Amino acid sequence: MELEEQVMGIIINAGQSRSLCYEALSCAKEGDFAAAAEKMKEAAHFAREAHLVQTQLIEADEGEGKTKMTLVMVHAQDHLMTSILAKELIGELIAIYRSRPLHA
Repeated sequence: MELEEQVMGIIINAGQSRSLCYEALSCAKEGDFAAAAEKMKEAAHFAREAHLVQTQLIEADEGEGKTKMTLVMVHAQDHLMTSILAKELIGELIAIYRSRPLHA
């Protein structure tokens, strides 16, 4: 796989993960915790896919700067980090929603 395709894979998978997390949060706001859990499970799948590509790039570089750093690679890292943070925080928010009664 070409480097550009790998980087785009990170962006696409991380973006999908983040979007699913926000969908899960919307479900939790409505009290649909089963749907929220399913969305979070899907989000985790896409996050793993993005992280796998990132790991492959790191392994290929071997810490020696073999891989040329580009702006789009930095952009991909931003997407991945943002999606991981969203997943962690939204997971906590869902737990809070679950512990409180639904207000009309």
